[in-house]
Amino acid sequence: MIGASVGTVFFNSGNSDITVANIGTNTSKITSYGVTINPSYGWFVSDNTVIGATLNINPNGQKTTYEQNGSTYQSDKSNGFNIGAGGFVRNYFPGSGSLLPFAQASINGGLSNLKTEGFFYYAAGSPLYKYTYSGSSSGGVFVNTALTGGLTKMVGQNAGLDFYIGYNFSYNKNTFNRTTRYYLSSNDNNPSTGENETTTKFTNHGFTIGVGFQVFLRGKK
Repeated sequence: MIGASVGTVFFNSGNSDITVANIGTNTSKITSYGVTINPSYGWFVSDNTVIGATLNINPNGQKTTYEQNGSTYQSDKSNGFNIGAGGFVRNYFPGSGSLLPFAQASINGGLSNLKTEGFFYYAAGSPLYKYTYSGSSSGGVFVNTALTGGLTKMVGQNAGLDFYIGYNFSYNKNTFNRTTRYYLSSNDNNPSTGENETTTKFTNHGFTIGVGFQVFLRGKK
């Protein structure tokens, strides 16, 4: 059984406004994206049960900006890339006609890297005019687990479309070097610079709805 999930691509964009009397309106905007590609290769160990391996490729990113009176005074941006491998177990249940219900458990893990950058302007220019930061990492780790249920719609003897819904849990850890710069004025050419090592840990619980395809190859007799 050779297949891949498709349709697990997302892009989000949202705005929020906060108005404070005698101060003005603050607007924040968040945009994020993610692409997950999971090709798989499985073997039937019985008439209904498949055990297989998967590859995980996942670029992602997020950007948040803050504005006041039409000017952006803060921005935070991050971009990540995960690549790894894992395994799955799928069991098919008796179906009706060309519809085959299934349940699947999977786990995968691998390496990730993360890049971040941003800035913050002090509106009054005191004590600092501007603060910027940037950081990057390599050798981070991630783990994803999922429980999925769905239907395979056969579109011939050897191919089928998967329609599924499931729960997933993910964990990501990165340690990266971060550089900060403090500018005392708009024409400060010698900002105060600092460096530190930052560790981030991220966990996520979520539900997914997706579409995939499978190709069933006949074994040698």
